[in-house]
Amino acid sequence: MSEDRFERHRQPWTTDEIQKLHTLAKKGMALKAISKALKRSEESTKDRAKVDGLTIAKLR
Repeated sequence: MSEDRFERHRQPWTTDEIQKLHTLAKKGMALKAISKALKRSEESTKDRAKVDGLTIAKLR
């Protein structure tokens, strides 16, 4: 595993990141695309969306 993979491990969510998550989720973007845009893991992104009551599109 690369050293920089978990550079943001367990970092608290900033208000900017939360706003961006809300915006991208409302646009109907997929979880993978949102997590990549936020530089967060899919699991972390999914958990935060759940806390905020957001639904993330499941694109196939």
